Amino acid sequence: MGDEDPHADPDFAHLLPRDAEVAVFIDHLENGHAMGHKVLAQEHPRYRQQAMRTSLNRLTEAGHLRWIKEHITVEDNSMRWVTRTYWSRTRRSPEWWANFARERRGRDVTQDYRPGLARTEDPVPHPAPEAEATQDEPTPDQPSAAYRTLAGLRAADPRMPLSEADCRSLEPLAAQWLSRGATPNDITRALTDGLPPTVSNPGGFARTRLEAKMPPYKSDTAVDTAPSRPLRARVTRAIMACASCDQDERTVKIDRGICEDCRKESAENPVTDEDITKDIAEIAHLGITSAHFLKLKLERRRTGGPVPDTFRPVPIEDLVMYHYRDNRDRIANGLPPRRWNW
Repeated sequence: MGDEDPHADPDFAHLLPRDAEVAVFIDHLENGHAMGHKVLAQEHPRYRQQAMRTSLNRLTEAGHLRWIKEHITVEDNSMRWVTRTYWSRTRRSPEWWANFARERRGRDVTQDYRPGLARTEDPVPHPAPEAEATQDEPTPDQPSAAYRTLAGLRAADPRMPLSEADCRSLEPLAAQWLSRGATPNDITRALTDGLPPTVSNPGGFARTRLEAKMPPYKSDTAVDTAPSRPLRARVTRAIMACASCDQDERTVKIDRGICEDCRKESAENPVTDEDITKDIAEIAHLGITSAHFLKLKLERRRTGGPVPDTFRPVPIEDLVMYHYRDNRDRIANGLPPRRWNW
């Protein structure tokens, strides 16, 4: 944040020791660094996933972190939601964060290449004057022009009834057509002219034609001399999201960056580092000591006698350790261990 206080020793003195250590670690990360608790746990020398997840929640409640979902609109009329994590070394009030989210609306993010922000890889031939924003704010369910064109094929020709999954899958290709100067009618004609009597796989047929008939970029004298540029993109909406479950304020109430359900669950089922260590040790003991007996049981049931591991696709001990590692990771993420039916 541009108005942060300068670095000082008591920056995080109000936090618990572990949370303060995690805060210093985050404060020295580069802009755009992934902020998932699993990623941070892999890089932090001392704390693992559950400890990191707990500290991130506490830092959020203390006013240092916020997860914000931003609706991005690109000038080719494609839209998407992205979740961004914002960090402030200076602790902020909930009102400050709410105002920060409101001010994100309208921001130009065309040149922001940090992970998570939407941008278009394909350049357009030459810069176009920025158009005034005259349309209302799009809703999350509003389809793009490319999607609407694909969905309209069913009406243009009954032999091309694309499904919802087909339209979503082919939307990037259709958007690429539009970015190269094609019109929706051009796409419709390319996908419906000269169809065979029966189209058994409309989605695959449309993909083949869209790729094979992709139009070139418009070329003229101005295009040859003008540098390419990415499509312009801007934030058209910004809403708060829960730091723990990623639900946003459209469906849940967010209080100090955490939704009520996650706050209640955390209060009812607190998980300490000691609990995690104990559970992992118990699973390891059960997995290792039961491997031999499980091996004998399966051999007697299926073959009537011992079978060398060289005759198996996977040794029994490896199978047991796989399930052990799976449950170890589940517990580290605050999930109950999974029961396995042998």
